[in-house]
Amino acid sequence: MVEQQEASDDAVMTRIGQAIMLLHGGDREEARNRFGALWSELGADGDALHRCTLAHYMADTQDDPGDELAWDLRALTAAEGLRAAEGPEDAGGPGDAEGAGDREGPGADERPGGVRAAEHRDTPAVRAFYPSLHLNLAADYLKLQRPDSARIHLQRARAAAESLADDGYGGGVRAAIDRLELRMREQ
Repeated sequence: MVEQQEASDDAVMTRIGQAIMLLHGGDREEARNRFGALWSELGADGDALHRCTLAHYMADTQDDPGDELAWDLRALTAAEGLRAAEGPEDAGGPGDAEGAGDREGPGADERPGGVRAAEHRDTPAVRAFYPSLHLNLAADYLKLQRPDSARIHLQRARAAAESLADDGYGGGVRAAIDRLELRMREQ
């Protein structure tokens, strides 16, 4: 049963990856259509990592900055749901969901999307997303001429980036944070 669930999860991530490849290949419309169909299948209680990943990339397919912000906020909400599933002693860091672990009674450890505290294997992957999630929100708010909100998320991105490895991904995110900070100073 567990193997079947893992295969199913992998199939969803494969489909998300295929849409990401379309996006990076320049076919934003088809990527947006596939992300939209997947979002409908996942639903509001779908796997938090799937929702976070999908919403994070769906934001990049949007033409309107307000729509882009809405999808980036969905990605952050999904990430916070997963982080809340870690439990209050493990959560920590910028953008935490408050109230994690406040529930009592049967199913108290059960979270939306079937995520159980201390069981979800994808929490480290979402932690690595936080700097990029906040960076995207900072850029969204800057496009919408909301510099105070942009600064808040840029600070959160920088703080979350401290936990990234010194590899290509970590270096790329840190460089993007530096570029956005410079752009904000010049405005």
